[in-house]
Amino acid sequence: MELSSVLPCKRCTPWRGLLLTASLLTCWLLPTTAQVSIESLPPQVVEGENVLLHVDNLPENLIAFVWYKGLTNMSLGVALYSLTYNVTVTGPVHSGRETLYSNGSLWIQNVTQKDTGFYTLRTISNHGEIVSNTSLHLHVYFSTLTCGRAATSAQLSIESVPTSISKGESALLLAHNLPENLRAIFWYKGAIVFKDLEVARYVIGTNSSVPGPAHSGRETMYSNGSLLLQNVTRNDAGFYTLKTLSTDLKTEIAYVQLQVDTCFMSYAGPPTSAQLTVESAPTSVAEGASVLLLVHNLPENLRAIFWYKGVILFKDLEVARYVIGTNSSVLGPAHSGRETMYSNGSLLLQNVTRNDAGFYTLRTLSTDLKAKVVHVQLQVNTSSCCDPLTPALLTIDPVPRHAAKGESVLLQVRNLPEDLRMFIWFKSVYTSQIFKIAEYSRAINYVFRGPAHSGRETVYTNGSLLLQDATEKDTGLYTLQIIYRNFKIETAHVQVSVHTCVHPSTTGQLVIESVPPNVVEGGDVLLLVHNMPENLQSFSWYKGVAIVNRHEISRNIIASNRSTLGPAHSGRETIYSNGSLLLHNATEEDNGLYTLWTVNRHSETQGIHVHIHIYKPVAQPFIRVTESSVRVKSSVVLTCLSADTGTSIQWLFNNQNLRLTQRMSLSQTKCQLSIDPVRREDAGEYRCEVSNPVSSKTSLPVSLDVIIE
Repeated sequence: MELSSVLPCKRCTPWRGLLLTASLLTCWLLPTTAQVSIESLPPQVVEGENVLLHVDNLPENLIAFVWYKGLTNMSLGVALYSLTYNVTVTGPVHSGRETLYSNGSLWIQNVTQKDTGFYTLRTISNHGEIVSNTSLHLHVYFSTLTCGRAATSAQLSIESVPTSISKGESALLLAHNLPENLRAIFWYKGAIVFKDLEVARYVIGTNSSVPGPAHSGRETMYSNGSLLLQNVTRNDAGFYTLKTLSTDLKTEIAYVQLQVDTCFMSYAGPPTSAQLTVESAPTSVAEGASVLLLVHNLPENLRAIFWYKGVILFKDLEVARYVIGTNSSVLGPAHSGRETMYSNGSLLLQNVTRNDAGFYTLRTLSTDLKAKVVHVQLQVNTSSCCDPLTPALLTIDPVPRHAAKGESVLLQVRNLPEDLRMFIWFKSVYTSQIFKIAEYSRAINYVFRGPAHSGRETVYTNGSLLLQDATEKDTGLYTLQIIYRNFKIETAHVQVSVHTCVHPSTTGQLVIESVPPNVVEGGDVLLLVHNMPENLQSFSWYKGVAIVNRHEISRNIIASNRSTLGPAHSGRETIYSNGSLLLHNATEEDNGLYTLWTVNRHSETQGIHVHIHIYKPVAQPFIRVTESSVRVKSSVVLTCLSADTGTSIQWLFNNQNLRLTQRMSLSQTKCQLSIDPVRREDAGEYRCEVSNPVSSKTSLPVSLDVIIE
């Protein structure tokens, strides 16, 4: 008969009995050395996010392992896992947000400031010996924003934790909102559900996972549907597909792209595999900088190479093509004038803006008419920064900027004021009751739905609005209204674009396109009108959203082909017969909403709005440092100061993008870089780059000397 390693304890809870055993073992035995390591994924976690304390090299022949909060106090137990009985026993400090896996890893969801501190993993062998004690300090950073949280809808989704990793690290493809009554869960390498691409499957009935043909030996699949990839390589980058099969044989599919950071593999040469791949260099680019979508392993005997903006091979989304026979490139409809295509298939994007962010698709066509397709995601750094003495501007960013039908769109609010009473979202530029989507009251921490709520919107306390399962009808301008405690009112607008794989001009609906979408001060912008209604009597342009005389720029009478200038005409506007408006020498005062108002011969009216974004070129920032010479183990703070607002920032170290370590932290506005404690390798030159959608500037270098005692 097998002897139990847990001491009997009358009137004890299971946790107390296990705790008594572990406590006595602590007195009887000294821990032996084991190479157990714990890694926080992601390394820096903000409150509201999820974190995995991933365990490597868990010893063999264990009877149990236990996680507790702190370094020495065994009474602060989080959970214990019995390998003998394959069960988890929760401890006194278990909050209900922790999940313990059989490989020793601890998953904490929706972390808070209270989760900050040391966590210790203790392993116990079959003989009752303590094999190892391993500790990790988890620091939860404060943030007023909740962006980056997992989807809150019931829709199956996948989150990559972290979003981008380096070679040799681990990544967790975390599944959210698994359906109920499941029969099995499958993971595939790629975007196609094909037997040969199956990584692993999890069978619910037998509570077991089965590796598939594409399993490399480095993947671990969990019962919650998540997939852990260890020691990732460049070849692991790309799309992964999660498929679920319910007991009624219904299936659901979700996709995720794994980003493998190649910044530190610049001397490793191109991939040795013959597989066609595209590498973004750098992996994350600041606005105003340049990025190269570098192609590896281009097939032989090619006829042509194509680049598309997005993941869909649609003519209107073609950026450029390269024809091998004529050794020439042909520009496509989606070419912005900033792209250069090379004969090796690579694509250079210059003066990158936030609108360039997203997926790009490379398609090759061989002489035997065989095609290959590969995708790459361009990440544009749009993190906000400003002078700490200047109040941060309330801004809204649609993520993604151009969504496909059926996708979710997050209207992400930045710099929401602290002293607000409430905020309201409207599906219009008008703050009228009939357009109200939802209202949030901070006093009672409650969201009230409005008449325009479709049942697909979710409002977050940070002001952001999540729109799920977007349709064409969701396209348009949205308004966020802030009401302060002193009843002052502030509004901000955002444009939502939902496409159905066709250009808006082909839908037949009246639309206005801003060309370019972002305008540098002093430049020109064309408000290009598509699908002007027939049988028009007149059309008018207004500055703003109110159809009142004092805001009228111009009125055009069709029958007499006559134009009348309005009070809001500045002398810099030109109106064309197709309804388009050209604005010369734009200034910041021109920034905002414009309205086109049409009247047909039956006196039927139609109004449509467009938002002009005008930016000043940024001035050169400078860095203020607490001390330019610091001792090892001390601390230092560097602050990036800029006279501009509404900008993004990027930190550089020795002319390379700064890679944050666990000793480094950024302020909420990312203007301040703190290093604590300082190490010898922190010595060098620091710069900060400030950018907006039309320009960027880099500060002069600041040298940090580290004194070794």
